Amino acid sequence: MSSKPNILYIISDQHNAKCLGVAGHPIVKTPNLDRLSETGVRFTHAITQSPICTPSRICYLSGQYAHNHGYFGLRGTPVGMPPSLFEHVKTHGYRTAHIGKNHTPLGWIEPHCDVYLGDSAEEDYPSDIAMSPYDRYLQSKGILEDRDDVEYPEQTKKDAQSKDARCSRLDYADSVEGWCAMEARRFIEQSGDTPWFMQLSFPRPHQVYSPSEPFWSMYSDDLPMPPNADADLSLKAPHLRKMREAQENGSEESLFGDPSYEALRRRKLRGYYGLISQTDHAIGEVLDALSASGQHENTIVIYTTDHGEYACEFGLLEKSPGICSDAVTRIPHIWSWPGRIEAGRVCEQIVETVDMAPTLCTLIGAPSMPCVDGKDMTPLLKGGDTPLRRAGVTEHPWSKSVRKGPWRMVYYPDGMFDESPVGELYNLDDDPWEMNNLFHEPAFAHVLADLRSELLEWIITTQRLRTSHPRPPAAQCNDGKYSAQSLRACVDTGQVYYL
Repeated sequence: MSSKPNILYIISDQHNAKCLGVAGHPIVKTPNLDRLSETGVRFTHAITQSPICTPSRICYLSGQYAHNHGYFGLRGTPVGMPPSLFEHVKTHGYRTAHIGKNHTPLGWIEPHCDVYLGDSAEEDYPSDIAMSPYDRYLQSKGILEDRDDVEYPEQTKKDAQSKDARCSRLDYADSVEGWCAMEARRFIEQSGDTPWFMQLSFPRPHQVYSPSEPFWSMYSDDLPMPPNADADLSLKAPHLRKMREAQENGSEESLFGDPSYEALRRRKLRGYYGLISQTDHAIGEVLDALSASGQHENTIVIYTTDHGEYACEFGLLEKSPGICSDAVTRIPHIWSWPGRIEAGRVCEQIVETVDMAPTLCTLIGAPSMPCVDGKDMTPLLKGGDTPLRRAGVTEHPWSKSVRKGPWRMVYYPDGMFDESPVGELYNLDDDPWEMNNLFHEPAFAHVLADLRSELLEWIITTQRLRTSHPRPPAAQCNDGKYSAQSLRACVDTGQVYYL
């Protein structure tokens, strides 16, 4: 067995942080993530850098904020991409694998994977590759036509992901979650003595909401809605109100059963909860395989997601518009490493997705990746409680969400909407379901001023400069990131450097 720890990085797509048994959800069943939490640290204030899949995943694997790596959309030409964690750990002796949903720019991580098994030819492979390994697996069993995790065979409107839900035609073992778990177990069993890094990327609970049995029947169509499902939206952002109105008035495609909005959202919630439990079950299979292989004690296990989703909060059927809610910007985040990370701890300090890469470098004894923006979480993993940062930020190209203490502000610049001013401010200690927008309340003007100041400070101090005049002294320059301390040193000494 290697002296270096293995890394099992498990990421799902669109998992609401409230929807965990260990987080106190009264309905959702997640026994395997609950037991993972018991062996490690669960972060209750983990903030995603982006409410969009691709930029968020790049932030995890590069350690850079979206405004530095420059990728804000789902697709686009990968120009000037930063180094990835795959590339970095591979150069330091690790065997690497990606299994499941990639959803990063084609050609970024693939050259640095010893094993690459994407689930979708459209997203994970060049267009000239007709079938993904998962498609070929289903075809070999004669059930490819029953695949229903990307779109339903019943859909007349193709290339659209329905938000309706039904039981899958596939057995769990043949579902995309079952297939990902099977391939992950195979990789673990065949890993040998070389340390490994595996990204196990489950493509759901993102729609399409089609859990297999027994996970569909684990929940019912009469589930209670979240407390804010029918909250007053008059002080919400215009695009959220518009999304709710469109869904409520039937513009969303209903495929199964009662076509009413009320019935549709209850089916959606049933399917969403079912997929969370199905993904949890798959994770349990992989954790059991890890233990059976004797590698559990020497493996860092991380569970997280790219961003959250509404899960019918404010009556919304998926995660858009994402930046508006803590349901999307806050994510589940669990780290475990037996004997090396404090077991059973709940940490309330703010951490961000960019923190994963530098933390893993510390834990495996590798040098830091170049140009990371994240911070090393190791002290928090080992029992410390000193804050890493004052605030956590989620960013769109224009709008930004800032979380600091109990407060969360969403900043929209003037001109983004016809009405003005538009903004959101919530005290999440008093109002965890964000039903009372305090943005327009004069009594909280000082809170808004403080959060705007934090946002401005964050934008200025985290912007990665390529040239600068004057340049801070090299000894105080952290991989091109210009700290306030190095800027002060430059001013105080009068030193001028040219790039």
